[in-house]
Amino acid sequence: MERKYLYLDYLTCIGCETCETVCDFIHGGNPHIRIYVTENKQYLPINCKHCDDAPCLRVCPTNAIYRDEDGAVRIAENRCIGCLACLQVCPYGVPFYSLKVKAITKCDMCAERREEGLEPACAEMCPAEAIQYGPLEMVLELVNERRAKNIPEHRREITKEELRKSVSSGYVLL
Repeated sequence: MERKYLYLDYLTCIGCETCETVCDFIHGGNPHIRIYVTENKQYLPINCKHCDDAPCLRVCPTNAIYRDEDGAVRIAENRCIGCLACLQVCPYGVPFYSLKVKAITKCDMCAERREEGLEPACAEMCPAEAIQYGPLEMVLELVNERRAKNIPEHRREITKEELRKSVSSGYVLL
């Protein structure tokens, strides 16, 4: 199966918090995406980037963290011992220990919804279309379109590899 990417365009995000609200609803009061507001009133949705070379996946001593067939980095809660090693190495500080499930938890790109052929709820509900979900080629095409439209002074050609790396790390070169 082709790997899918959850792409978040920070320039398009309007800070409406719909993603956090729907994620909270879907995951029983534990949203896996959170909106942070900076001092200059920038809204920054922070979620798992499902990194290509995910450090959390490498350090998990019980192999509770794995990548599923769509490319989502997931946690098998029954194998998690709560050692927090994944939190220590995550460059985004995303995983958190849930007292409710007694394990580390984080975004799984709405695994249950994907099993039903649906998109992650945050991507489907984002009114600004700042969150997109799809195969790499679709995401790269969207990034190139937005980049050309929104920041014309930075129209240098970016190689496909540069774009791929930036999408998989969660930050897009603009």
